[in-house]
Amino acid sequence: MSRPIVATIDTAALRQNLAVARKAAGGSRLWSVVKANAYGHGIERVWQSLQETDGFGLLDLEEAILLRERGWKKPILLLEGFFHQEDLDILDRYRLTTSVHSNWQIQALAKAKLSAPLDIYLKMNSGMNRLGFQPEQVHNAWQKLRSLPNVGEITLMAHFAEAETAEGIAEPLQRIEQAAEGLDCPRSLANSAATLWHPQTHHDWVRPGIILYGASPSGQWQDIAGNGLKPVMTLTSEIIGVQQLGPGARVGYGGLYRASEEQRIGVVACGYADGYPRISPTGTPVMVDGVMTRIVGRVSMDMITVDLTPCPQAGIGSAVELWGNHVKIDDVAAASGTVGYELMCALAPRVPVIVV
Repeated sequence: MSRPIVATIDTAALRQNLAVARKAAGGSRLWSVVKANAYGHGIERVWQSLQETDGFGLLDLEEAILLRERGWKKPILLLEGFFHQEDLDILDRYRLTTSVHSNWQIQALAKAKLSAPLDIYLKMNSGMNRLGFQPEQVHNAWQKLRSLPNVGEITLMAHFAEAETAEGIAEPLQRIEQAAEGLDCPRSLANSAATLWHPQTHHDWVRPGIILYGASPSGQWQDIAGNGLKPVMTLTSEIIGVQQLGPGARVGYGGLYRASEEQRIGVVACGYADGYPRISPTGTPVMVDGVMTRIVGRVSMDMITVDLTPCPQAGIGSAVELWGNHVKIDDVAAASGTVGYELMCALAPRVPVIVV
């Protein structure tokens, strides 16, 4: 018999979330971002539920090749571009769109022997200071790319570090507008937060990621609670043991939790080896038998202990939701000092996955 933990992927929710993103994007075309194995959901499990998208954005060539070999004909964008000169042979074979963020990539394109030009996303550094050309370098990079026979359509691409607020986009958007002045090319600027909340950033293509999977780009579920987004991943398990504690009894490694009175504790088949955060403190929300309660003590490799006080009927075999439709992944992440993105991506290979 297998452990009772299981992750369920709701493809109907994924399709609904794509529809919400498309409505928010207005007339802009839409890249569905499926990097990091579709944010831990499994790109091979979910891509068909996103077929109504205009293109897929990802990082790994292996994932791009998988989509092509499964029959995806529409655009695929390599968000970090290519990493070596020889990668261009693969981009050419599979007709991939690539970001270009460095001069060496322009030089590599100039040297490459391609069967046809590649479409390019020219990446500008709008102030996040990860990848991209500085604003004053954008025109020169664009002119170099435009002169190359190996380059097809050029789209200006940028990213926002703080698109959760109006203040967060004002300065980078000004930089982008100044850098793009006089350039005759499409633009792709908007991530999930900008797609939802800043229509002035939408332009030709938007790039939603986390909202496709039903979590908030701000890390606060209430920010998206009214717009129809639904969690795609639900992580469930069962109570596999019950302990009756007396006053003063402690729970788990380090004895971090001490009972103040008599208390029943349930032991759940889930731990950090399954992808649940080890740092999740006492008080992190969890649902047992349909009742909201909390974890207590330290998360172990294979087990979590939970307070059964609010659900006295619960016992061995009782259903547990770690995150999903009732326990929001954003709330678990916030309690744990992280974001829902990390929890999704951390789902361990040993957890069985059911697609519905």
